[in-house]
Amino acid sequence: MSKIVLPESLEGKTVVLAGAAGFVPSTLAEKYLNLGARVIGLDNFITGSKSNIEILSKYENFDFHECNIYESLPDFKGLDIDYVFSLASPASPIDFSTLPLEIMRVNSEGTLKLLELTKEKGARFLEASTSEVYGDPEVHPQTEDYVGHVNPIGPRACYDESKRYAEALTTSFAKKYNVDTRIVRIFNTYGPRMRPDDGRVIPNFINQAMKNEDITIYGDGGQTRSFCFVTDLCEAIHTVMHSDDSSPFNIGNPDEYTIKECAEFIIKVLGSSSKLTYLPLPKDDPRRRRPDITKIQSVSDYKPVVGFEEGLKKTAEYFKTL
Repeated sequence: MSKIVLPESLEGKTVVLAGAAGFVPSTLAEKYLNLGARVIGLDNFITGSKSNIEILSKYENFDFHECNIYESLPDFKGLDIDYVFSLASPASPIDFSTLPLEIMRVNSEGTLKLLELTKEKGARFLEASTSEVYGDPEVHPQTEDYVGHVNPIGPRACYDESKRYAEALTTSFAKKYNVDTRIVRIFNTYGPRMRPDDGRVIPNFINQAMKNEDITIYGDGGQTRSFCFVTDLCEAIHTVMHSDDSSPFNIGNPDEYTIKECAEFIIKVLGSSSKLTYLPLPKDDPRRRRPDITKIQSVSDYKPVVGFEEGLKKTAEYFKTL
């Protein structure tokens, strides 16, 4: 596999980015805008934030369409498109019980519509998949050739299985129509623009610590996660989009923490007086999560650069502004 060479400028290129109001997609959109690309954002605000679109709208080369991509896409007739990013799915545990069918439809019908657009325009497509395709893994750390351990009818199935389907759809579409596709499997990500009610570990713990409330840990706190700061993740997405490999790439930060260690670290970094409290572990909650990122590092200069303490401080500062 050849070494990935990243372009210094994307001036003259056009990007369609589904899910642009989300915290990861809006950060990625801003990266591409700063590289000179024209970015066309799509979102229906089911979980995305209008404030993120307001930030992007300050760039003259940003356009936005409010739409539900599994129902219809805007009319792109006569427009040349170079890159299509599929990042539209709700991804937080709190969404799995309230938006299960919407999640499944955006990752199936929505992904198909974006692939059809990519085929029509002769563009390059990237599917933002997830570490959830590994389920509660029996292999640690998780490598791209691990096929997973997923409960198809469990409380997380709407997301886990629809993302597995999106990967299969992307691969099948590429094989049948020779469409240029990429797949990334995103591990836990945090940073500014996250929803404060996201329901994931970092926002929950930061919000509780800032209020000096008890920090709620599910289970005994021995389960592990690896947390990647959002700008590091966007650099990895950008790197994979410009690779020559259509097979999946793990992206994230391989530094691994137990949930208890994470809570204690947040209390220390924020100078909080919070104490730890424990509740039962939810069904199918993964016991260990850590990406093996050997593959992306073997073909590029990619490495996460934002440390956990720095990232937590930046995230907490953002939450204070809300």
